[in-house]
Amino acid sequence: MNFSELKAFLDQKAEEYNNPGFIIHDPVSIPHLFSKKQDIEISGFWAAVLAWGQRVTIINKCKELFALMDNAPYEFITTHVDSDLKRFLNFKHRTFNATDTLYFIEFFKWYYTTHDSLEDAFLQGMSADADNVEQGLVNFHHLFFSLPDHPGRTQKHIATPERKSACKRINMFLRWMVRKDGRGVDFGFWNRIDPAQLICPCDLHVDRVARKLGLIKRKQTDWQTAVELTNRLKQFDPTDPVKYDFALFGLGIEEKF
Repeated sequence: MNFSELKAFLDQKAEEYNNPGFIIHDPVSIPHLFSKKQDIEISGFWAAVLAWGQRVTIINKCKELFALMDNAPYEFITTHVDSDLKRFLNFKHRTFNATDTLYFIEFFKWYYTTHDSLEDAFLQGMSADADNVEQGLVNFHHLFFSLPDHPGRTQKHIATPERKSACKRINMFLRWMVRKDGRGVDFGFWNRIDPAQLICPCDLHVDRVARKLGLIKRKQTDWQTAVELTNRLKQFDPTDPVKYDFALFGLGIEEKF
């Protein structure tokens, strides 16, 4: 396909998959269970971090986790007492275990004591005119593990460009919070990160389809690969390149393209 044909194809597929019908089978369904901003942020972040494996398992595990918080994660995290934490000792999803869960709770309790929104955590050290969110992700990782008793094992669950990770899960979470299109999938209630600064979540399906369409040349899949893909997508829409995540993911998982 030439440029015009590829753009038309991707625009059509993005339109097709960016709709509320997409939600029910996707981890983004978890934050859609809530209406309070902080509940959406906490549940969305956790759902993104746990998003590996079969989607039905991811969704069920997230529902299990938030049921342990009485389906009010912000209230639970900010008001719980130590004895309330015993209920999490048996929670596990793949390699994410109780140690990781308890640290997430500790971080969020500390963070929301002085902040109204998790958006602030991704803006530290990130200039308003930055090409993308790279520095925001790097500084978020440092902030997340700034508490003195953080467990070393938990660091593997929060990716950072400093380790050359493609940061698929964090970029997916940012897409949910930042993109504004009124289509009912992404929330778009963060206003200080520009959708043009987002990086496309580069999971196995997106990576495979993007390579098949000639959007990625880099051999490995790492942070620079995600940037390369996003820069190609900016040629089709410089203001909202990550909308094409819907097209690439949908083609990969729904159509086995």
